[in-house]
Amino acid sequence: MRFLITAGPTREPLDPARYLTNRSSGRMGYALAGAARHDGHDVLLISGPTTLDVPPGVDFIQVETAQQMYDAVRDMLDGVDVAILTAAVADYRPVAYSEQKIKKQGERMVLELERTPDILGSMRSVFGFKGTLIGFAAETQDVESYARGKLERKQCDMVVGNDVSRSDIGFDSRENEVVLVFPDHVEYLEKDTKEHIAMHIIEHATIIRPK
Repeated sequence: MRFLITAGPTREPLDPARYLTNRSSGRMGYALAGAARHDGHDVLLISGPTTLDVPPGVDFIQVETAQQMYDAVRDMLDGVDVAILTAAVADYRPVAYSEQKIKKQGERMVLELERTPDILGSMRSVFGFKGTLIGFAAETQDVESYARGKLERKQCDMVVGNDVSRSDIGFDSRENEVVLVFPDHVEYLEKDTKEHIAMHIIEHATIIRPK
């Protein structure tokens, strides 16, 4: 099977010295890419900036912004059987980019932001992707409920929810604890290494029949 996996954060530039980003390390996406390749699948990993090594045998595209990731996913979907969108893509970006470093001027500074393109939400309706679609929901409360909402709104076959408010799992951690939300049931994976969690997710990904 051919897998497309996104990973890591995006960076939305404000000026030459600053950008908006998040705490995603990319470990979950890279673990998924490694697990899929270990099982003999062809894997393309599209990643925002991380310090991680690309798993052996995995095709790789480096991006920085949400727009670049959107474009890369759109352009590389041909022949993909399973898309797992793990990346923590910025929801907003600065409306204006300053060519020069913004200088300190007052006690407050107001930034105007605009929405970035919705990659997961575009997979079915815009890109016409017909394969198995798996999304991630990084939440701080009501994880299962929000994951199910994302599953339904974005026409996913599975959404992996995890609680990023906890310091022992999720962002910046080597471990995770997730809930797998399907259209007709849920499955809980207890706290474990991201590599072991990834193996379970890839196993599900190979047997799910897309909508």
